[in-house]
Amino acid sequence: MSTPNPEQLRKAVARYATGVAIVTTTDANGQPAGMTVNSFASVSLEPALVLWSVGEHAPEFATFIAASATAIHVLGASQVALSNRFANPTVDKFDGIDWRPGDQGTPLLADCPVCLQCTAVQTIEAGDHRILVAQVESVDVRHDEAPLLFYASGYREIGAALDSGWS
Repeated sequence: MSTPNPEQLRKAVARYATGVAIVTTTDANGQPAGMTVNSFASVSLEPALVLWSVGEHAPEFATFIAASATAIHVLGASQVALSNRFANPTVDKFDGIDWRPGDQGTPLLADCPVCLQCTAVQTIEAGDHRILVAQVESVDVRHDEAPLLFYASGYREIGAALDSGWS
């Protein structure tokens, strides 16, 4: 067995479906910042902890590493354009976007199915990324919409439900 090269690994992990989220914060000057991620995951229910990761080459890397508070927005299937906007490093991501400051000043995007307001807890160095662990301070489940998924390097929608056998 050989160690995979980056392209082999990218192709392999692309076969794992993930949800899509936008993480927002404010920079040192109080300006809103945000980026699309598919690395969001729940860590613990008690205490309420989540994680996500940011690559060291991301334009927002320094901003998110320094942030004491973030908001994580889980995207719905209808929000491909919003996801693309926040994935594009060359656009003003907040220009014309409906948002308001949250409890800790972090930008809260309108119309996302779920929004979590979080406080930074820990940063873990992991290769060319940093894993950011955050405590969830508030949860806002706004509406029920099928999730936006990312699979095989593209957006997907959820298909038919399968019987899990759980009751």
